[in-house]
Amino acid sequence: MEKPENSNKGVPSGGARAGAFGHAFGYSGVKKRGHGSRSWIKIEQNGNAKVMELDKSTIMKNCSLPSRDLRLLDPLFIYPSAILGREKAIVVNLEQIRCVITADEAFVMNSLDGSVMQYKTELCNRLQATRDHADELPFEFKALELALELTCTSLDAQAKELTSEIRPVLDELTSSISTLNLERVRRFKGNLLSLTQRVQKVRDEIEHLMDDDGDMAEMYLTEKKEKMEGYMSNDSDIDNIPSVVVNSDVDNIPSVGLDSVKWLSKSAPVSPVAPVSPEAVTIGSHKLQRAFSSITRSSQHETLTTSSSQKEDIVQLEMLLEAYFVFIDHTLSKLSSLKEYIDDTEDLINIKLGTVQNQLIQFELLLTAATFVVTCFAVVTGVFGMNFETSVFDNPFTFNWVLVISCIG
Repeated sequence: MEKPENSNKGVPSGGARAGAFGHAFGYSGVKKRGHGSRSWIKIEQNGNAKVMELDKSTIMKNCSLPSRDLRLLDPLFIYPSAILGREKAIVVNLEQIRCVITADEAFVMNSLDGSVMQYKTELCNRLQATRDHADELPFEFKALELALELTCTSLDAQAKELTSEIRPVLDELTSSISTLNLERVRRFKGNLLSLTQRVQKVRDEIEHLMDDDGDMAEMYLTEKKEKMEGYMSNDSDIDNIPSVVVNSDVDNIPSVGLDSVKWLSKSAPVSPVAPVSPEAVTIGSHKLQRAFSSITRSSQHETLTTSSSQKEDIVQLEMLLEAYFVFIDHTLSKLSSLKEYIDDTEDLINIKLGTVQNQLIQFELLLTAATFVVTCFAVVTGVFGMNFETSVFDNPFTFNWVLVISCIG
C-alpha cells in the first residue's frame, strides 16, 4: 500500500515564511542598517587619520557607550544638536559634525559633507602643529573646540547670507507690494525660522553644559585616564612590596614576648627575646602614631590639591564654552533682529494695505451715491415715459414738481 504524499509538500516552513515576510516588509534591511558596519574617520592624538569600517557594537565596547548615544550619530535619523559627556568618551552631534571623542582618538562619522572634511583636515593640522610642544588643552577639548568653532562659524555664515538676501527684498516690498515679493518673503521667513531653531538648540546645549559642573568634570577624559593609570600602578606597587620590609619594620619595634606582638603581624616570624621596659613599648607606639598622622595629612593635602585643580580645570573649560556661547548668542541676536525687521515690514505693509482698502471703500461710497443720483433722475423718465392715459399728463405743472422732487432726492 502506497503512503499518502505529505500534504505540506511545497508549503514553506515557518522560518521561510518569516524570512519572506521580513524581506517583503524590509525587516532584513532594517536589521542590516542597525547592526551593519559604517565608515568612520579615526583621528589619532598625533594627527594621523584613516578611514575604518566599524560596527555599532565595536564602538559601544571600546568607548563604553550605550546604544541610545550612538543613535544620535545615525545619519538615518534627525536629532537636534547635543553634547554628552560619558565615562570614557564625549558624544558630539553638532549639525553635520557627528563624532565620538575619547582621550586618545576621535571617531568621526564619514560623510561627503564639506563640514566633515574641513573638521578632519583642520583637526589633523592642529594636532600635528602642537605635536612637538606641550599644550594646555587635552586632546578631547581640542576636538570639542574645533567642532564648536566650525558649527558656530557655519551657522553665523548662514545667518549673514540669509540677512543679505532678505533685506533687499523687504526694502523692495515696502516700496512696491507685489505677489512675487510676498512669496519670496514667505519663503525666507520659513528659512529664518528653521535656522533660528537650530541656533537656539546649539546655544541651549552650551548653556546647559556651563550650568552643570558635573557634566563639565565628566568631560576630562585625559585626566580620568591618567588617574586610573596611577591607581593601577599604585596597586601593582603595593602588591610587589616584599615581606622582608614588613618583617624589618616589625623587628625594629622592641618586643615584650609572643603574646604582645600578635597585633603587629601574625605571619611575621618573631623570636622571643628578653623582656624590656614599658618605656620602650611607649616609644614604639608613638612612632607608629606619628607615621599614621603623616600619612593622613599627606592624603588630605592630596585631596585638597586635587579638588582645587579640578575646580580650576572646570573654570578653564567653562571659559572655553563661554567664548562660543557668546558667539552663538550674537548670531541668535542677529536672527532675532532680522525677524523683528520682517515683523515691522509686515506691519508697515498691513498699514499700507489698510489705507488702500479705506480708499477703495471711499470710492465705492462715491460710486454708490452717484448711482443713486442717476437712479433718481431715471425716475422722471420712468414717470413720464408711461404709455397709458392718466390725469397727471393733463396738469402742466406736474413735470416741474416731479423734476424738483427728483433733484431734492
